[in-house]
This record gives sequence, structure tokens and C-alpha cells, in this order.
Amino acid sequence: MPGQLNNRLVVAISSRALFNLDDSHEVYQTEGLEAYSRYQIEREDEPLQPGEAFPLVRKLLRLNDTLGGDAQVEVVLLSRNSADTGLRVFNSIQHYELPISRAAFCGGESPWRYINAFGCHLFLSNEAEDVRYALDCGVAAATLVSRTAGDDDSGQLRFAFDGDAVIFSDEAEQVFKRDGLEAFTASERAAARQPLGGGPFKPFLAALHQLQQAFPPSEAPIRTALVTARSAPAHERVIRTLRAWNIRIDESIFLGGLDKTEFLRAYQADVFFDDQQTHCASASEHIATGHVPHGVANG
Repeated sequence: MPGQLNNRLVVAISSRALFNLDDSHEVYQTEGLEAYSRYQIEREDEPLQPGEAFPLVRKLLRLNDTLGGDAQVEVVLLSRNSADTGLRVFNSIQHYELPISRAAFCGGESPWRYINAFGCHLFLSNEAEDVRYALDCGVAAATLVSRTAGDDDSGQLRFAFDGDAVIFSDEAEQVFKRDGLEAFTASERAAARQPLGGGPFKPFLAALHQLQQAFPPSEAPIRTALVTARSAPAHERVIRTLRAWNIRIDESIFLGGLDKTEFLRAYQADVFFDDQQTHCASASEHIATGHVPHGVANG
């Protein structure tokens, strides 16, 4: 059995993001841990229903069929369950024939401390506190805020990202928040040839880009889009930053403050990451959405 996850895209997922555990979580909140444990053990042969991240995880794992050779995409389960109560989760993974073999069951403790040990590029969870810890560890992370688990059987996996405080640092957004749009525009025009700093999702975007390199752009099983409230002339610094990083973004949509939801639907995004709660709330009714609690907007 291989001992390293080098040269793979590694995504960590919480059990509550992968499966719908609302009923059992309510038992835990209303009746306590012992009742929760009994509830899960009594139902451990009943498959759980898919959660918000289930379609995304399934499409991620299917990428291995397209990429060929050894598995290049790894999904790791990180759970607050104990191994005893987590048996139902693993039985559900087997029921849906998901090739997930690595997991950490932490018996009520936060699982974020294993993120770097597993070599994860991305962590998705319903627990905002765990997500913040993961970001502090230098790993791209988001709190899933979607209402339902959408599904799309198309072969291509489509990621959409906000720019500032997600792919890029929040240095420009700080100017906007402090001094307003006019100052932001002037600052970005003056710094157009100076690359922005990297945000928490830069390494994850770079890992996606690395997988894309095995294919011509028109045939890649992964597609990426930047969906940003920026508009001209603030677009130039973004374009030059990505060029300096040598990272390809397939589509760049500069909205100038327009609502992002209809554009995300037109792009047919499988998942969207944004640092702004308002943008996430709007998109989450239609698209798997991850809130990135990073930057000045989440101070």
C-alpha cells in the first residue's frame, strides 16, 4: 500500500458534508452523545443520503478514470465521529461505491489537525471553526452553505472562484473597504503590473492547473473560472498576476458589481468559492457553495 500522496490532488471532506446527517445531528443536539451513538449503531446498515458535497466528491473521484494510470485524485474523510459511530459513514461510502479508503475519526475532537499530515490541498466542512483552523494551517478550506445537493452527470468538473481574498490576497479589498471604490480603482490602475499576493486558494488552483496540463484546453476534464466583482480597469492586475504565476484560468468574468448567481448558473459551476457571505447566500440556492472565512470581509 503506498505510503505517500505526492503528486496527487488531495481533498479532505467532513462526514456531514459528504452525507446528510441532519437527523442524527439533531439527536445529538437534543438527546446527547450516548443517544447519538445508539442511533448510528442501530442504523449502521442503512445508507445515508447524499450531502451537499456528494456530487462534487463523486465527480472528483471519477477524474481518475479520465486521468489514467495511478489515482491522481484522493479524497480523505475527516470526521468528528468515533470509529464506532463512523462505521455507518464507511458503510455508506461502500454502498455508493466511492473509492475512499483513508479517514480520521476523531471521537468528538476537531479533525483539522490531520489536514497537513494527509497532504490536503482542500478541506470542505460544515463546521466553520474547523475551516478557519484549516485556513490557519495554510490549506484552502471552505464552509459549505448550500441548501441542497445538486447533481450533474456531465464528465467535466467545473470550479468557480472569487478573486480577492480567495485566489488572491485581500490587499486590494482592504483598500476598497477602507477608502471606497474610487480609491480602489486608482490603486489597482497604479499597481496594474505588480502581481497580487496569493490567497488561500492559490495552491489549490495551482494543483488543478497541474492536472489540466495533461490535456489540451478543449479536452480537459477540469475547467476553472474566475467570477469577480471587479471590472475594467481593475481587470489588468488580475490578468497579469495569473500570468506571473503561470496558472491558466479558463474563463474570467468581470461583473462590475452585478450579482454572480446567474453567471455561475450559465457557467454550470459544480462548486463556487467566495469570501463574501452575501454572494454565498445568493449562489447557495442553486450551486454547491463554499464560504471562505478569510480576509477583511470576515475580520
